[in-house]
Amino acid sequence: MLFTDRLTHTTDFTDNEKRIASFIEQNLEAVSTMSIQTLASKTYTSHSALVRFAKKLNYDGFKSMRQDINNDVQKNILQLNDVDANFPFSPQDSALEIAKNISDLNINAIKRALAQLDEESLNQAAQKIIDSQRLVFFAIGDTQIRARGFQSKLIKINKFAIIAEEYSDESWTASNLNADDLAIFLSYTGNSDNYLKQIQFLKKQKVPTLLITGNPESKMIQVADQVITIVQNEFDVFKVSTFASQITFEYILDTLFAIIYSKSYKENLIKMQSNYKKLTQNKIL
Repeated sequence: MLFTDRLTHTTDFTDNEKRIASFIEQNLEAVSTMSIQTLASKTYTSHSALVRFAKKLNYDGFKSMRQDINNDVQKNILQLNDVDANFPFSPQDSALEIAKNISDLNINAIKRALAQLDEESLNQAAQKIIDSQRLVFFAIGDTQIRARGFQSKLIKINKFAIIAEEYSDESWTASNLNADDLAIFLSYTGNSDNYLKQIQFLKKQKVPTLLITGNPESKMIQVADQVITIVQNEFDVFKVSTFASQITFEYILDTLFAIIYSKSYKENLIKMQSNYKKLTQNKIL
């Protein structure tokens, strides 16, 4: 989760903390190397006030918060084009202006996602998928479309996945899973009561679970075995469409597929070539 997202998702600031937040947000690059004494002077606050502010954002203290601010700056988050993820165009925009805005939105969403990913988490998730006997996706609506795209890619390397909701029998699907399987929950809001019940049930059955979400406050996070949280500037409901969140899901799933493929690159390539030859020789392709 980016520092700027922590600011956005924290709503119980005092007046002093609001002043600190406003100053930091407007001077992110300068604050990334600023001492606590200097920041206290600039915001007319104290050392203890800045430490309390950092802890409210779930940091251990000022130094860890400043390190995260520096990470944001180093990852060029400030250079992202200012496109509203919820309303990326207006009625007055021309067709080309809309095309430019959607292009910028896609780039922004992927760059924001990349800045929040870490290598250990990606490798761990990829290995869970590789090791699973059966792979089951819990995803609905637009998100299920992304899951199906991932499902299609996996088939090409002889890994078959199931969409739990495909025939409205996700509960029965969950009941048949075991410790050798993996359940992947794709939910940007992470607020589905049904999914919370499902993941709690799977935990009791000792079924490994992976949650990919955009909500760092989701109750599902406390239950899932592994969580990949990618926050975008997208509202839950009030928006034109689920642009940023769906770009994020597709990017993460494409990345996981590429990692999985790369771990057995030569074997996967030979197998695909062999299958392609069989299909063409039998005039199926």
